Amino acid sequence: MSAITAVDVLDRRRQLTLAGDVDGLAELYALDAVIESPFAGVPVRLEGREAIREYTRRVVDSPLRLDDYEIVELYRTEDPEVVVVELRASGTLTTTGRSFATTSIQVLRIRDGHIVLFRDYANPRVLEEFAADPPPEG
Repeated sequence: MSAITAVDVLDRRRQLTLAGDVDGLAELYALDAVIESPFAGVPVRLEGREAIREYTRRVVDSPLRLDDYEIVELYRTEDPEVVVVELRASGTLTTTGRSFATTSIQVLRIRDGHIVLFRDYANPRVLEEFAADPPPEG
């Protein structure tokens, strides 16, 4: 039986995320996993699978729908557990129908088929601007 690769985990994460599978996504994280979003305005840090599960549930239940995302580039590091991902995502605010597109850099530590550390370096202003009232049509 072959080992689960980082690409396998990232592919599974994409499937689960787009399906809105909260429990499946949570199980992809190690019991003591950490998620950090250093640029989220107020830095976000989630510790442990159950905190990640509850946060994911709130996101899935929110009016923000992720329609698609793709890994534009995947960089391997000298540490075989660490990968850096350039990600492009698109979504919709279901309450208004407005759509958005954004990019981010993500750093992941993946061990034994589980995400141990996930750092998301996304521009928080994209969602702030997206959630604001749309500019008047001229």
